[in-house]
Amino acid sequence: MNFESSLAETTRALQALPTIRPSIDQAARLILDTLRRGGKLLIAGNGGSAAEAAHFATELVGRYAKSRRSLPAVALSSDGSLLSCIGNDFGFDQVFARQIAGLGKPGDLVVVLTSSGNSPNVVAALQQAKALGLESVAFLGRGGGKAKGLATCELIIPGNSGAAAQEAHLFLIHHFCELIDEAFPG
Repeated sequence: MNFESSLAETTRALQALPTIRPSIDQAARLILDTLRRGGKLLIAGNGGSAAEAAHFATELVGRYAKSRRSLPAVALSSDGSLLSCIGNDFGFDQVFARQIAGLGKPGDLVVVLTSSGNSPNVVAALQQAKALGLESVAFLGRGGGKAKGLATCELIIPGNSGAAAQEAHLFLIHHFCELIDEAFPG
């Protein structure tokens, strides 16, 4: 795919975001309500989505655009020792679910990112969240895949491009960070 085609595909995905605005607003409420009541975000993804999970957690624990108090968030893909332990002992499909089982407490929010929606470990994470009674937000692409219907709130990016879905996911992460900065003054 050439530059113009890739840019057009990402632009279409971003321009389609208003069509999922009710879900975006619901996700914002879930995120803000969780943080306001002292809950934490448990954020999971694979590959590029793992990088986005780490980015989101970093913006919360560190800062986004302004100085404010640190907010609780954990990127479940960031501890290589833990991932290799769980992957070795329980299988890679359990690397996020096992952490949610150990770290998740009532009032926490599970956030998953997947451009395909078909990652078995993300599906297992959403199932574990549901089993624990935790709310969840799923950033999805390509129609939602096997993860569709498993989260409290789904942000399914219109279109068939995984790359464009990831670009839209990052835009939404920054949108939520702006709302968080407004909600938690310095």
